Amino acid sequence: MLRAFCIFLAVVLAGCSAERAPSPTFHPEKNPDTLSEWGVLSAREGALELSPGVTPYDLATPLFSDYAQKLRTVWTPDGQPAVYHASDAFDFPVGSIVTKTFYYPLTDNGEVAALPIRTVADGSMSLDGVKLLETRLLVRRANGWVALPYVWNEAQTDAVLKRTGDVTSLTLVRNDGGNEEFAYLVPNQNQCAACHVTNAETKAVQPIGLKARHLNKTSTFHPAFNQLDYWIAAGRLAADDAEPAPRNAVWNDEAASLEARARAYLDINCSHCHNPDGAADTSGLNLEPNAKGPALGLCKTPIAAGGGTGGRLFGIVPGDADDSITIFRMETNDPGAMMPELGRAVAHEEGVALIRAWINAMDGGCA
Repeated sequence: MLRAFCIFLAVVLAGCSAERAPSPTFHPEKNPDTLSEWGVLSAREGALELSPGVTPYDLATPLFSDYAQKLRTVWTPDGQPAVYHASDAFDFPVGSIVTKTFYYPLTDNGEVAALPIRTVADGSMSLDGVKLLETRLLVRRANGWVALPYVWNEAQTDAVLKRTGDVTSLTLVRNDGGNEEFAYLVPNQNQCAACHVTNAETKAVQPIGLKARHLNKTSTFHPAFNQLDYWIAAGRLAADDAEPAPRNAVWNDEAASLEARARAYLDINCSHCHNPDGAADTSGLNLEPNAKGPALGLCKTPIAAGGGTGGRLFGIVPGDADDSITIFRMETNDPGAMMPELGRAVAHEEGVALIRAWINAMDGGCA
């Protein structure tokens, strides 16, 4: 059965390849000035199209970025598989290209909306009523991953390399109809690397979302399959399936427990820095899925928060979200206090509500 599926898949991919060009191109040293020179995705005839062999994917719980929607893709040379790891990022072969394109739906007034909309289907996504902002690349070269930010032009025909980043003034229309002006930040190359350096000692750039627990979900793009199973069947992932893969909850799936949803949210949004080896290791805060007690912030006094406590004494006060530093830092837009430090200019109201409910449901308090 698996062999028959793989043959069918190969036929489908071959048929798609005949219709879509160009092919992805790995640049082992050069950093092209335009996104199109990588050949991974292109904007043509009012649609964003994926090139042959490019695999779209999504995460059970995605990182919040000012309500922007994201199209994630991965491509490996000659279809080589990544190597599975249960807890760490998968090991991708040299020549792999990972992209993340940030976009918003537009209102009739040309403002950006805090609403989820379409993604790719059959390798294409209509750009009608869509504002493309940026596409970030992670490129696996011989000496490790390199992060490159590309900013889309006004005509939405191509994106240009912006090593120094960019800022765009936007008006966000929230779900309740309220408007909020904000500055959308495209991080510079160093800021990209800062978030993706998950180990402060090695300082190696790594993908954040390409881990089993984030990818282990029903495939959005092939709904009959689990996403990891599809990758394995399609030859995108080499894995020993003797042990079941870890799985994070979907943060807004109310069928899952409040605990599981909150921990998944903190994991994807915070743990790439807040882990025992991460860039924020001096804080003593660990927001990985298995952290407990003071390491998770429970009745933990801050070590390196500076003025970011909002006058609160503990990271998490069980049963009292309003007295918890965690909630203050998620709600504030003060650049000197907000968390995450990069990647947002507005608060994620729904995410804050989730963590607030989780904290308020805890028993206890802090002496």
